[in-house]
Amino acid sequence: MSNWLTLRGRNHSFQIDRRTLTMILLLIAANLVAIIVCVGLGSTIISPIAVIRSLLEAMGLGGASIGESSHSMIIFSLRMPRVIIAVMVGSALAVSGALLQGIVRNPLTSPDVIGISGGASLGTIIFILYFSHLSIRFMPISSIGGAFAAAFLIYLFAYRRGITPLRLVLIGIGMATALTAVSYMLILTASFTPTAVAVKAFTFMTGSIYGVSWERDVLTLLPWIAVLLPVSLLYARHLNVQELGDEVATSVGSSVHVKRTILLLVSVALAGAAVAIGGAINFIGLMAPHMARKLVGPAYGGVIPVSALIGSLVLLLSDLVARVAFIPLDIPAGVFTAAIGAPFFIYLLYRHRSS
Repeated sequence: MSNWLTLRGRNHSFQIDRRTLTMILLLIAANLVAIIVCVGLGSTIISPIAVIRSLLEAMGLGGASIGESSHSMIIFSLRMPRVIIAVMVGSALAVSGALLQGIVRNPLTSPDVIGISGGASLGTIIFILYFSHLSIRFMPISSIGGAFAAAFLIYLFAYRRGITPLRLVLIGIGMATALTAVSYMLILTASFTPTAVAVKAFTFMTGSIYGVSWERDVLTLLPWIAVLLPVSLLYARHLNVQELGDEVATSVGSSVHVKRTILLLVSVALAGAAVAIGGAINFIGLMAPHMARKLVGPAYGGVIPVSALIGSLVLLLSDLVARVAFIPLDIPAGVFTAAIGAPFFIYLLYRHRSS
């Protein structure tokens, strides 16, 4: 039996590896289980059955039993927005990292490691401190602008008759550190800033999805994710061709520089939009693509959706631990992703030290 499943339409066909499809379905199931668990656990524990019934009732697919209505506010006003944001932010960071690793062909690359997330954080901090009177709908634009500025500076400083993987990582780490220092300096020196705004900015720098809401956060981030994730999947095949080298990619008819520019724009925009809402959550963009390649191989048609599902799962579980392990404290989820990701990055850096 063939390892490929072919889906045919009237004017097109699409092939997917059966192993990849199986892994995607398993990860979707794992994410659904994690969502139910995350919604149910907290200072008030709600059983999985009650959570499922409430969700079905909200979709008009079932009736709520007596007593479930008392959980509606907890489920739909407090926990569900946080869960949805975790799914979107984790997916966006993971796909951004996968695209970036494919573009520069460097397994050590991710938006947070090379400073793109640092630029996005600086853009968001500037918005929080100086433009908070504007609609929050503008915050992703500020964040993405900071991300693009950081990407340009990193490329400018790392380029010297070409770019080597290790030079890019080292320049990126230095840039990330510098941008983080500038962000903290702005927070500390803005004497006009109310204490509540300063606390919000400090929490943002750690990476947290605490206190998110449907209107302010979910609906702000959703349009960016709904557009950029499908575009990244649509352009996945161009990354596969570019893995063979620029000359081979050009010889088979791929517009290498155009496609690479589009992919870079999508990667930076995904990281910027995710950071604008979730803060400086680190290492998901580094870990998820590596895990995805271990599970489904190097083809980006599989790596991108699997990375998205892994990134979502990692952030869901990290935020769950952050929220329930130290009740009544609510620890930023970025603390736990960094605790996992930092040793992982050191291991990768050791493995690729001769690159």
